[in-house]
Amino acid sequence: MQKHYLTLKKNKAMECYYKSPIGIVHIIADNEDRISRIAVLDDELDETAPATPALQMAVEQLKEYFAGKRVNFDLPLQQPGSAFQQRVWQQLMAIKYGTTITYTQQSKLMNDPLAVRAIAAANGKNNLWIVVPCHRVIGSDGSLTGYAGGVWRKRWLIDHEAKVAGVGQATLF
Repeated sequence: MQKHYLTLKKNKAMECYYKSPIGIVHIIADNEDRISRIAVLDDELDETAPATPALQMAVEQLKEYFAGKRVNFDLPLQQPGSAFQQRVWQQLMAIKYGTTITYTQQSKLMNDPLAVRAIAAANGKNNLWIVVPCHRVIGSDGSLTGYAGGVWRKRWLIDHEAKVAGVGQATLF
């Protein structure tokens, strides 16, 4: 087990693993049963039963998302970050399902057109993959840049949402 998992357990955070079409989803809840991390791993791990209500909701809602039955999430979330990062992550949640925007468009939507790099860096620090949809932000040239889970997962998520939304290919916002 990696060191950061041990630290989390020491703080009594709860976690579970769910097998999705794009890999094992690792979900962590904090001591107040709010989801604080969702990431997809390449590791081959066994699923574990969610032990708290928030973890149960997260697994259920992710199953619905991957089945094409959910386009928005309604989970108790707590992602530590600066005020600026919180603003960036809130804006990510406003990106319509089945669409993509560029980092430049995101900076303009945030009324901060000169902060493109800072916004991209904040997107990269998002620990709530899929639920806070940083995968919907692409490069100005249409390239799939900057996804910690790998470009193939970003492409899968964008294509999945476009198919469910009935737009064929994901369109720019």
